Amino acid sequence: MNADVERIRSVLAELIKAALLSDDAKSLACREEASTQIAAVQANPPDPAHVRMDGAWTLAIQDAETPELTPEEGQVSLTLPRQCLFTLNEMLAPNFDRDEAVERIRKSASTG
Repeated sequence: MNADVERIRSVLAELIKAALLSDDAKSLACREEASTQIAAVQANPPDPAHVRMDGAWTLAIQDAETPELTPEEGQVSLTLPRQCLFTLNEMLAPNFDRDEAVERIRKSASTG
């Protein structure tokens, strides 16, 4: 896997975890980590030809489904769409809002 996909995957995983975690402090920590990573990606944008957002999304969901986090994932049942909820251009935009992104993920997930 290339470094560009890894960086996007990592951002998406943090956003997904923030959406799923019931503990507000842990969710905030994921949001803050996502913000840091988003800023780094925006400062050094990946080559769009090397990033398949749907693939990065799928890998990010796998990262967020780690067994150690499962007991804390009480916000929603993890049934997320197969297609990424964000485009690369959205994530690279200076006005990308991590909190709106987390809410979009929460709303897209099945609540059982």
